[in-house]
Amino acid sequence: MSGEACGSQVPADPPHETKEPVAEKMAAVKLSDASTDELTADEKYDLVRSIGEECIQEEELRKLLANKPNPVAYDGFEPSGRMHIAQGVMKVLNVNKLTKAGCTFKFWVADWFAQLNNKMGGDLKKIGEVGKYMVEIWKVLGMDLSKVEFILASEEINKRSDEYWTLVMDVAMKNNLKRVIRCSTIMGRAETDDLSAAQIFYPCMQCADIFFLKADICQLGMDQRKVNMLAREYCDQVKRKLKPIILSHRMMPGLLQGQAKMSKSDPDSAIFMDDNEAEVSRKVKKAFCPPQELADNPCIEYVEHIILPWFGKFDVARKDQEEKSYTDMDELREDYKNGALHPGDLKPALAKHLNIILQPVRDHFQKDAKAKALLAKIKKYKTTR
Repeated sequence: MSGEACGSQVPADPPHETKEPVAEKMAAVKLSDASTDELTADEKYDLVRSIGEECIQEEELRKLLANKPNPVAYDGFEPSGRMHIAQGVMKVLNVNKLTKAGCTFKFWVADWFAQLNNKMGGDLKKIGEVGKYMVEIWKVLGMDLSKVEFILASEEINKRSDEYWTLVMDVAMKNNLKRVIRCSTIMGRAETDDLSAAQIFYPCMQCADIFFLKADICQLGMDQRKVNMLAREYCDQVKRKLKPIILSHRMMPGLLQGQAKMSKSDPDSAIFMDDNEAEVSRKVKKAFCPPQELADNPCIEYVEHIILPWFGKFDVARKDQEEKSYTDMDELREDYKNGALHPGDLKPALAKHLNIILQPVRDHFQKDAKAKALLAKIKKYKTTR
């Protein structure tokens, strides 16, 4: 969970919008600088736009934030096993930016979707426990919950079943099978996989979720793009003027060479939120990090998308030199490219910063008896595809 159109023809995806270097601009807009009411329309836009690697459409986002005091953003997640650091830290950063800009954030706890996608072997009880574990971590990390709603899909759908299933059926009727199967990548499946009937129905449900939750902004990963585009095209089909804005965050790579995406089925592909200090250090030490190469370097990506946004700086102890503190990603890239920053210095610093972030989570799951029992239960569950 965490598109395009329909009918007999499937239009090409629109090009990515990359008009503004918002990631760099965001250094000037700190979350603690001002209250929501004190932010200008431009500051709200810069804050929210910095979340997305892609935004469809930027002008619609600008107008929404300028004209609607309390927009609704949503993300749906399948409770499907241990939480990796992108789900934990990056989600907290993104949600806090959105609530700071005045948005209400709705988390769609997609238990039925996880069951349809055979997560946790389709066991709803286990899926529910994993959902509790994930919410527990977000709370410990400091997610601003004042404007956050956690909505359990199975409960909400049963409460408003006539509204929900009418939407799902309409989406299904307005799209052919080929178009829906093209969305199978949202489940981590390929179009050529032997999909169950449930998995074919899944994209129609996820598309309907957006309207069911009255979401103005779809704030999911780039891997969910196809179904979000399907929702925009559905608006054309039903002549709905206001379309959901797609704000897609970057998908973090795995730690090992050639891993385009983190994988829960490969423990060494990611840092998990409950990893102990030694595990973090071991994984970072083993991570792919070729000297002077920036492309496809997961350690550089971790610094850019996790460490700098979290701390505002990245302190590196260097052999036979003074410690250097980076606050600018361009400077770090330049130093790494010319060899002034070596993997032998970068990796220990990265591990140290990651362990600082994770320590409150570890403490919570050690000291809180209920949380400790919950984590022990989750670790026994087998991750399934």
